[in-house]
Amino acid sequence: MVNIRDLDPSASPLDYYGSELRRLREEAGLTQGELGGCIFCTASLIGQIETARKVPTRDFSERVDAALGTGGVFSRLVGLVLRSQLPSWFQAYAEMEAKAAYISTYQAQLVYGLLQTEGYARAVLEAGWSDKLDEAVAARMERQRILSRGRPPLVWVVLDESVLHRPFGGREVMRNQLSHLLGFRDRREVRIQVLPFDAGQHPATVGSFTVLRFDGDPDIVYAESYASANVTANPETVRDCSHRYDHLQAAALSVEDSAALIARVLEERYGDHPGPDGRVVA
Repeated sequence: MVNIRDLDPSASPLDYYGSELRRLREEAGLTQGELGGCIFCTASLIGQIETARKVPTRDFSERVDAALGTGGVFSRLVGLVLRSQLPSWFQAYAEMEAKAAYISTYQAQLVYGLLQTEGYARAVLEAGWSDKLDEAVAARMERQRILSRGRPPLVWVVLDESVLHRPFGGREVMRNQLSHLLGFRDRREVRIQVLPFDAGQHPATVGSFTVLRFDGDPDIVYAESYASANVTANPETVRDCSHRYDHLQAAALSVEDSAALIARVLEERYGDHPGPDGRVVA
């Protein structure tokens, strides 16, 4: 028997989701096991989500909506639930990122979160000692949905070349990640440039930063450090960072040459190459 506990629906998006799942399941006259059978999961999973002990996925939510005929209630709720799993200091930025009309970012260490594959994101978050790894990965993947909406933001990313060589998650993960970056070549709203090693000195030696621009609201600059973030709309800071970003774009390879470099690193560093005995080696 699954341990049921009363939830306060107002405590968090996760608690509200769980209480609604339990209420609508019971209204439909289904046990946890019967609902689980309808959506191909265990009664235990249903119970854990109803008691806010486990975070639902988008796929789970869509299957529940179909089984209970809820008209997309849980598919809409799950976005709030997953966003609530982001670090508290990051949630405000994620909300602004989702509303931005234009995103320009320089990344010195990692692929930008909106462009990460699930495997790469998992490796990055694991290296950062994320407490709830599955939930953190799901939340990061949920952020990326802004790129598939009807009117996505225009995204311009400058990656330091070192990002391509730093192997998060191993060779297979990196191969998939770089292939994913190359897949954006035909996306008009996403542009990727690489700042090559031989560019030498540049005006962003302090580290990664992002400029968000909005329709009708002031621009903001975002930068982060350990367990904290700095978000500012100070006009001088925004102007300074925008100017630095212009210099980075000018020093970086063109979009076409950047794709060629990514493809070359993919093949040379992460491709499958047969050794003298015919076996595939890195």
